[in-house]
Amino acid sequence: MNASAGDDDPVPPLVPLDEHNRALRDRVHPIDWRNPEASDRYNLVVIGAGTAGLVTAAGAAAMGARVALIERNLLGGDCLVTGCVPSKALIRCARAVHDMRGGDAFGVHVDAPARVDFAQAMQRLRRIRADISEHDSAA
Repeated sequence: MNASAGDDDPVPPLVPLDEHNRALRDRVHPIDWRNPEASDRYNLVVIGAGTAGLVTAAGAAAMGARVALIERNLLGGDCLVTGCVPSKALIRCARAVHDMRGGDAFGVHVDAPARVDFAQAMQRLRRIRADISEHDSAA
């Protein structure tokens, strides 16, 4: 996977390729990843390494099942990469601004109007996503 994936690359690009996106990539789609040698038989084949797929594969493997986990994009699925985790990080940012703007009702007075540094909010989002990706890791 590269930072600017082409049309034939199913893995979405991670832009910008900063320390947080590199950490995410290294955990959920390592550059040097090589698929293991396929077996003739599996007890379970899991298609999709989102939350449900990862839990199912790990649980079955922990009970001794021979498991194949198939994912064409990033481990962690939509929830980690584009859905739940990123949206909650942005919602928390919006909540902080809302709370600051409504502080007068609680006796909290802010001298300057609350403003959002979008680049910093996005960096926080990428850091949180990278931190959580350790639990969806291929390692």
